[in-house]
Amino acid sequence: MNETLVTDGFIMLGVSLGFVLLFRKLGLGATLGYLVAGALIGPDLMRLVDGAESKLSIADLGITLLLFLVGLELNLTRLWRLRRDIFGFGLAQVALCGVALAGVIHLAGFSWPAAFALGLPLALSSTAQVLPMLQSAGRLNTPFGERAFSVLLFQDLSIVPLITIIASLSRVPADPGAPPGWLLALYTVGAVVGLVLAGRYIFNPLFRLIGGLGERELFIAAGLFTVLSAAAVMQVLHLSTALGAFVAGVMLADSPYRHELETDVEPFRTVLLGLFFLAIGMRLDLHAIVARPMFVVGMAAAVVMVKAAIIFVLALLFGVERRPAVASGLLLSQGGEFGFVLFGQAAAAQLVDPQAASLFSAIVTLSMVSTPFLMQIATRFNRPKEEPKRDDLDGPETADQANAIVVGYGRFGQTIAQMMVGAGISVTIIDNDAEMIDVASQFGAKVYYGDGTRLDLLKQAGGHEARTIVFAMDKDQLSRDELELALKTFRQAAVYVRAYDRRALMRYRGLDTAAVIREVFESAVLMGRKVLKTLGVDDERIARIETAYRARDKERLRVQADKGVFSEEARTMFNFSKPLLDEDQ
Repeated sequence: MNETLVTDGFIMLGVSLGFVLLFRKLGLGATLGYLVAGALIGPDLMRLVDGAESKLSIADLGITLLLFLVGLELNLTRLWRLRRDIFGFGLAQVALCGVALAGVIHLAGFSWPAAFALGLPLALSSTAQVLPMLQSAGRLNTPFGERAFSVLLFQDLSIVPLITIIASLSRVPADPGAPPGWLLALYTVGAVVGLVLAGRYIFNPLFRLIGGLGERELFIAAGLFTVLSAAAVMQVLHLSTALGAFVAGVMLADSPYRHELETDVEPFRTVLLGLFFLAIGMRLDLHAIVARPMFVVGMAAAVVMVKAAIIFVLALLFGVERRPAVASGLLLSQGGEFGFVLFGQAAAAQLVDPQAASLFSAIVTLSMVSTPFLMQIATRFNRPKEEPKRDDLDGPETADQANAIVVGYGRFGQTIAQMMVGAGISVTIIDNDAEMIDVASQFGAKVYYGDGTRLDLLKQAGGHEARTIVFAMDKDQLSRDELELALKTFRQAAVYVRAYDRRALMRYRGLDTAAVIREVFESAVLMGRKVLKTLGVDDERIARIETAYRARDKERLRVQADKGVFSEEARTMFNFSKPLLDEDQ
């Protein structure tokens, strides 16, 4: 085994582990820990590890795997629903931020071609940084998270046009072997169509075959093969590998093997994405920062402020409320990892010298360092207005580890929690109604304040160690996306859900819950039995009527889920003019 590889791996993992633990403890996030660790062991400081570029080329797979996993969370229907944010908000953001930053760079003394070659890449944000933050906070599937993702997706789509623009400004004679911009656009369309067809006619049948064999190792290999094959096709065509992986993920979003794919690919994504940020820290040109500290810091601040201001205004124009608009601006204000690629293209086109490309790479890295701090501010701005916490109420982060978590302490949740307490089972109870918490405390019940549908809060409450999680909130407070994310995150827990009505039951259909219980169904059936008894129906017939009703209701629920609540078949399944049982039954 290569001795250098082992030594480098030992140093990189050891140092990054220490810094990530430290920065997590300080609430600054893992990304900043990786960046600082990389800068420390890199060539400009301790010089413990070299070859940042080669490690970055491997770590780029982390972004590819990230986009594949994001694609698995979506499907074509959901993408169509987001089209306005992708092609409206996203296009406006890239164009306006790129032009504005090009103007700032021109004022700093660069020519207009160089300013555009540097300013347009700075319009892109860090997909590798923003998406994991949204995922860990449980906000990726919220309107706020979907809007941020839509912008990031368009930015990935815009890489080909940006490469074409830089090539058109080039001072180097055109390479006769390089494909022109219009051909790259055709390649993009053709590749996407090809991946769609491959997903339907190759990958889905492949996973069905492997699923039948029950071999986990084959499934892991097939999952990685899917990602790498999609990325390889795009790379051969000089296109974005991340875009190819994303399309492959979308094509498998409706596959019954989606959750197993996520489970198998996620560890590889986590390790490689950490290596990516570690390599970014290693390649940070500290000498360039020391040589022109005011320019680097000032330009990084200008990038953050210009992008935050423009995205804020655009968000308002697209109907976003003021507080989420501010949060969106802060969240997407950093430079992105694709900037490093485009700066290299600009240097190769002789629009800027290599030192300027290195300087702006340092500016992008410095702007990325600011993101964890800006994310904390953005979280405060994006917090719902009804959520402010009273100083005298404890949050679930102060609770001891319990076997069960009950979210919602109304009339439904009280019964469940009190039965578990009566059985000697430890329970953490969460509710966002301060008045309810005050009343519960008068009866000796400890209820913690917070929104239990939030993934970060469930983690603080001990969700990763809980054996059972019960969502017992009233009405439609839990979306399918929130429930699906909780199921995926807390796989060890049996998750029970209170459904407000049959529409809620249909909304959660197909998810791997322990049980979904309609809140009034059982009590209504019980009362129905008592009414029939009062009216003189004998017990044996009452039991047969109940059995027939339950079977009919279950079948009608299936039909309504498949064909619509008010479909003709669903409406005719229960006939008020005809008894459930014949007279002789």
